[in-house]
Amino acid sequence: MTLWLTIALMGLVTYALRLSFIALLERWEIPPLMRRSLRFVPPAVLSAIIFPEVFQPGGAPDLSANNARLFAGLLAALVAWRTKNVTLTIVAGMGALWLWQFFLNG
Repeated sequence: MTLWLTIALMGLVTYALRLSFIALLERWEIPPLMRRSLRFVPPAVLSAIIFPEVFQPGGAPDLSANNARLFAGLLAALVAWRTKNVTLTIVAGMGALWLWQFFLNG
């Protein structure tokens, strides 16, 4: 019972935090400089999550041909750049990763 109560309370805390920002920003005008700056937060966070997994899959730098994640990441970046299609980028990256791993481990 304690586990479920903890989960429910943390859900409420998370909801309250997000709602507070929405309610606060409703009454406050965001300065143009901050608005422009906030546009860079999602790519920065995504890069911070993805790059270590692509360039250091085992915790150490790996730029070899055996690094399937590097190959898949480069292909996904190329697809994203050329098509601007998120779904196609994910499918191409995951497909390349699975195929590369299949051929390396198969």
